[in-house]
This record gives sequence, C-alpha cells and structure tokens, in this order.
Amino acid sequence: EEAEIVLEHTPFYAESGGQVGDTGHFLAPGGDHEVAHVLDTYRPVTGVTAHKAVARDAIRAGDLVTAVVDAERRDAIRRNHTATHLLHAALRRTLGTHVKQAGSLVAPDRLRFDFSHYAAVDEQDLLDIEDLVNEHVLANEEVNTNVMDLDAAVNTGAMALFGEKYGDQVRVVAIADGSFSKELCGGTHVRRTGDIGLFKVVTEGSVAAGTRRIEALTGAGVLKRLRE
Repeated sequence: EEAEIVLEHTPFYAESGGQVGDTGHFLAPGGDHEVAHVLDTYRPVTGVTAHKAVARDAIRAGDLVTAVVDAERRDAIRRNHTATHLLHAALRRTLGTHVKQAGSLVAPDRLRFDFSHYAAVDEQDLLDIEDLVNEHVLANEEVNTNVMDLDAAVNTGAMALFGEKYGDQVRVVAIADGSFSKELCGGTHVRRTGDIGLFKVVTEGSVAAGTRRIEALTGAGVLKRLRE
C-alpha cells in the first residue's frame, strides 16, 4: 500500500523549481532487499522531504534504510536542468534581455521553458539559439555551484527568478566563469555541459499573451527523436 515516508536524511530531490521529484528504492540495511519503492518525492512543508512510496515490507518509525535514487532517471533530469539554464541564457542573448523565465518543467524525458516575449520566435532565431546552446555543450564547460548569502549572490550578477521565494542562503549555479549563465537554483545539474550530449528544440509556441513556450530534448532523448 502507498505510504508517505520521511527520513532523517535523504539523497532524494523533492519536486521544486520546476524540477520533478526523484524516484527510487529504500533497501534494508545491508542492501539485500527492497522495503519500499519510491514513486515521487515532494515537500509538504518547508524543510520536510516526503517520499511517496509503496511499502514492500513492514516499515516502522526508527527503522534504518538505505535510500537509493534511480540514477539513470536522475541523470536525464540533470541534463535537462542544465540545458534549461543554457536555453535561458541563449534566449536572452539572441532575443534580448526582456526575456524572463515565466515557468519551467524539468523532467527526465524533456524540458519545457516558458518565457516573456512579444512575438513568435522565427526559424533563424531558433536555429541560432540551438547553435548557441550546443556550442556551450560541445565546449564541455564546468558547472560550478556555490552557496552564499542572497545579497552577495545578487551582487555577483546571478539571476533571480521573479516570484520565487529565496532564503538568506542561496545556491548559485554558474556555467564556466558565469559570464554566459549564472542563476540562483536549488536543482540538480550535470558536472560539465558536455554531459548534456546534444540539445534539440522540438516546439515553440504561444501559451498566453506575451508568453512563449519552448519544448526541447537532450541526451538520449535527441537520439530517440532522430531515430523516429
């Protein structure tokens, strides 16, 4: 039966900032058999990570478990999250700094990015955006994360997202020296941009007046699309 399980510590990422929650397993100490299968991870309240899980065994408060994230799925999500930052930067570089993120979804199979812009993005601009992202992917740049005070982070030029609530301490994700992309973000990212493999825009359209949406693929998702 389905249960909500809270651990003292967890390697699971809870759904936040557009990034979907991790899935995986809780194993008995020693890792010999599965005691629960984790279907989703989210935050019911600040500071608490709840794992939606199907118990395979009797679980009681105080039990020890080995928590194992589905690594392949997590890696696909990481590729899509870092690619989202590159896409955001490429849109601003190509279309102008009026482009602001208006929502996003970072899932294992795709990424979706909504942004403020007054017109359809024409074919050539889309190609330029795609080229720019892939230029950074092929340059295999390091992705650096630093935790710092909110004021210090904003002073370094890190981009904060409108409407997001930030604590006093924030995480800054910078690609290479941060001159192309530097954002406040609590999500999971690749270690180097080359891990993304390849980036491909699939659709661009309107979601509301003054808001556009791009859906894109990375890594194995691009390969699958090519084969289709």
